Order: sequence, then structure tokens, then C-alpha cells
Amino acid sequence: MTVAPRLFDTPMIDLNSKTVLVTGGTGSFGRAFVRYVLKHYQPKRLIVFSRDEQKHFDMAQEFNPEQYPCMRYFIGDVRDYDRLEMAMRGVDIIIHAAAMKHVPAAEYNPFECIRTNVHGAENVVRAALACQVKRVIALSTDKACSPINLYGASKLASDKIFVAANNLRGDHGASFAVVRYGNVIGSNGSVLPFFKKLLANNCTELPITDERMTRFWITLTQGVRFVLSSAEMMHGGEIFIPKIPSMTVVDLAHYLAPNKPFKVIGIRPGEKLHETMSTEDDARNMLELNDRYIIQPELVFWSRENYAHSAAQPVADNFRYASNTNTEWLTPDSLHALLSEPKA
Repeated sequence: MTVAPRLFDTPMIDLNSKTVLVTGGTGSFGRAFVRYVLKHYQPKRLIVFSRDEQKHFDMAQEFNPEQYPCMRYFIGDVRDYDRLEMAMRGVDIIIHAAAMKHVPAAEYNPFECIRTNVHGAENVVRAALACQVKRVIALSTDKACSPINLYGASKLASDKIFVAANNLRGDHGASFAVVRYGNVIGSNGSVLPFFKKLLANNCTELPITDERMTRFWITLTQGVRFVLSSAEMMHGGEIFIPKIPSMTVVDLAHYLAPNKPFKVIGIRPGEKLHETMSTEDDARNMLELNDRYIIQPELVFWSRENYAHSAAQPVADNFRYASNTNTEWLTPDSLHALLSEPKA
């Protein structure tokens, strides 16, 4: 079944007059998030937290603090707890997007991956609790579900840290939740810009890892809207999963270059044929809404009444959300619609 791209336009959290911090804020998601927030809200402060000073400089050219007085640029690393705590003073909402994301790089540099994705998650939680931040949303990945690579395993550990953090918040501390989605069309490191670069250099063929490979796809703007709407509905402890379409990598290559042949080069270390975002074991705690799934936490404080008065319904006992068994698929027309989507 094919569908029109979802807007994820359920009520989104109100960021007007709020202080918002986004870790990894100079990355693809961070830039899209800042662009969207500046267009649709009037935050008190919008803090970009990232360790790359050149990206800070480049981003400040587009979102100049003189034009946007709410903008703040904090150079810092999620590995550095003291810097995080300093940056979080007076912050209302945190979007945690910082991560080491490249699968082969994580396999080759496991200590660095763990320090950023796992220890960094712990630092964000501890600093948010110390600063009494109200809400924290952590970005995850489909690779965190049944992981076979270190990146996915580290993000699974991160997910567990953020869900369990709700046990530590007390009466007035932060609420923590996770959003988990698939490949972001056009983001840094994704296959789409890689293919486009090869085509721009007049390649004779496109490299395909495996003809059977499927992936979930979402745009940056969809991702931003999904995060903001999940931040509005969260109670603390949920993992939110968007309903998004699948597409084979071969079909993507044919769309970009219908007359180009492709060459099968084999799956990279730590790579799956198909991605999953939930398993049968998640199903007993999983609810379905029109545009998303919600994995409820198995925490003592959690009440099954949190979504009792919404349209959420339990999924089937054997439900598994995977890219190859997905009921929604991208066609060339719907992919074109996604690629043509405005930036904000």
C-alpha cells in the first residue's frame, strides 16, 4: 500500500517563550530543527550544543544571533558532564541528537562510540536532572532494535538509559522519552547524497550492497515534527515510532538514475538486509495511533491509563514493525514528493 507523506501534525509542544537546547545541534537534524523552530515559534533561547567549532561558525552565518536574538552557540561535548550542566541552566526542553552514527566507524572505533552514545546519554540524563529540565527527548534509530552492530547496540543502551531515567526524576524532575525512526532522506552520510555525488561525477554504475535490501525512510522536516509532537504527548518513558514507508535500495537507485546499471558490492560489516523498529517482544507493551506506535515502558510508576482516553489501540501479540514487511511503500511519485518537501 502506498500513502501520502505524513505530516505528523498532531498537537506539537509549544516552544514560545521556552528555553530549548539541542545537542548535536550543528548536524543535519539540528539545523533542520533550528530552522523549523525559528520559523514557527518565538523561543526565549535556542541553544545549539556541539563540539565542532567550524560547524558552529557556518551555522551562525545562516542563523545569525543579531537577526535571531534567541540563538546561542555552545561549543561542548556530551562526554563532558560539567559543560553539559553549565549549558542546561534554565533550560526547559532538551532534544538530544548528538551521536556517533556511522556504522563502520563505530565498528572500528568502539571505545569512541561507547563514550559518545552511552556515556554521553548518561551525562545528558544526570545534567538534566541536576538542572531540573522539564522534558527531554532523545533521538534513536531503527538500528537499536535487535542490533547487530555496535552503533545499534550503543543506541539501544542509550534508549534504556533515557527510559530508566524516569525512575530518578522525583516529584519535580525531568521527564524522558525516546523517538526511534529510520533513515533520514538527504541527511549527512545517507545513501541519497552519496548516490547523487556519484552521479554528479559521471559514474558508470551505482554500487548496491544487496538487491533485497529495504529501509524505512523519513525526511528531516517529518523528523522534526515527529519529535515536537512526541514531546507534547509524552508522559515519560515511552519510545515513539513513526509510521513511515519503506523502499528498496534498488528502487531508490532506479529512481535517481533509471538508465544506469548497478553493481552488487556486498553488505558492509554490521549491516542488515532489513531494519526493524519493534519486535514481537515489544508488542505486549505497544500501542498504535494513526501516525505512530508507542512502546510503553515496563516501569513501576507507569500507568496503562496514560493513553486510555486517546485513540491508541493495542497491536496484535505477534506484531513486528520491519522494513521488509511494512504495509506502506514509497513509489517514485511519493519519493519525489518527499524530496520536494520544503525545508521547514
